[in-house]
Amino acid sequence: MSVQAAGGPSGSRPDGLVGSDAEKAAGLRRMKTLALSLLILMTIIFTVSFALQREYVWLEYVRAASEGGMVGALADWFAVTALFKYPMGLKIPHTAIIPNRKDAIGASLGDFVETNFLSETVVQEKLGSVGIAQKAGAWLTKPASAERIATEGSAAIRGAMKILKDDDVRDVIESMVRRHLVDPPWGPPVGRMAERIFHEGHHHQLVDLLMDTAADWTEHNHEVISSLVSDRSPLWVPTFVDGMVGDKVYTELNKFVHAVQNNPQHQVRLQLDKYLKDLAQDLQHDPAMIARADAIKEQILDDPRVRELAGRTWETIKSALLTAADDPDSELRIKFTAAIRDFGRRLVEDPELAGKVNAWISDAASYLVKTYRHEIASVITDTVERWDAVETSQKIELQVGKDLQFIRINGTVVGALAGLAIYAVASLIFR
Repeated sequence: MSVQAAGGPSGSRPDGLVGSDAEKAAGLRRMKTLALSLLILMTIIFTVSFALQREYVWLEYVRAASEGGMVGALADWFAVTALFKYPMGLKIPHTAIIPNRKDAIGASLGDFVETNFLSETVVQEKLGSVGIAQKAGAWLTKPASAERIATEGSAAIRGAMKILKDDDVRDVIESMVRRHLVDPPWGPPVGRMAERIFHEGHHHQLVDLLMDTAADWTEHNHEVISSLVSDRSPLWVPTFVDGMVGDKVYTELNKFVHAVQNNPQHQVRLQLDKYLKDLAQDLQHDPAMIARADAIKEQILDDPRVRELAGRTWETIKSALLTAADDPDSELRIKFTAAIRDFGRRLVEDPELAGKVNAWISDAASYLVKTYRHEIASVITDTVERWDAVETSQKIELQVGKDLQFIRINGTVVGALAGLAIYAVASLIFR
């Protein structure tokens, strides 16, 4: 038997192994060398003891122990080797199990993970014991963590701005403006809003402001009012008469304005209230008034203006976001970072909020597991199916082969002890 055959796979690893895989490959080779060395040692001891046992009777026990050790070592070598390859290249049935049954093993592993790990109960129990919200909150309260999220958010914004096409975004904004602002009739909603404002009397403050302004202007523009009267009088009217009439008009106008200003129940105010309330009703129910409102809307928001509005809106939003994302000291960035830390603090200090977040995470994870458990588990099955059979065997041996070599070592030791015990018992019985 060659050394390589006795030792199973030669221990050569796939080219390109680095890091931890290279360390595992080196450890596997060392363990194979150790197991093979024990087999060779048992072979040497058996050969010597078998040749000298007639001269030295006690060597019969040594021979029995070494013989048992050889049998145990060979049997366990066969068992371990049969997992990964054909022993000595012989296509013995039920050997090279992993290469030959790779797909079945992958499917079984996927089913095992799906059944035992991707279940709602397991996921909920695990998430319930972890306290994700509290741990996430503690992490978010750290300045470095909040700054990191803000930095990643800024990078995401810049990436999104590069991906989005300006014309496409303008089209979306324009369609939204048309759907929510241009296409719906203005009359009824404006009328309903005006009706509520007028009913609650909010317009009275505006009327007061207008009357205050009118009274102030009237008091300080005597000459303007007088000149308006004189400019419109016939040429044959004497000048002093124009002055008297102008003064009279100014005085009466001033008294009228102050009367409206100081009397909330003045007839002008009441008539104005009635007019505004009637206007609110007409905007809602009068087809002619509704049509006039829509005509005003079309004059204000024709096609070029809507397109221009959409373009300006997007340019403003884009410029503001990019400026805030590029400036670590921008107000948006500072407030966003502060909001993240505040949210983390609330998660830590508010049990009710943390409980809601944990429940939401648990429900979301349960839904994902319940809905997509088969698809998640199929990643294992599909990945194993794509692997090459030999490569799969090498991958698995690299991960567990070192531990499997202990089976060979233990088999050698146990075989030696068993051989010694069997021979000793047989000698006692038959001698």
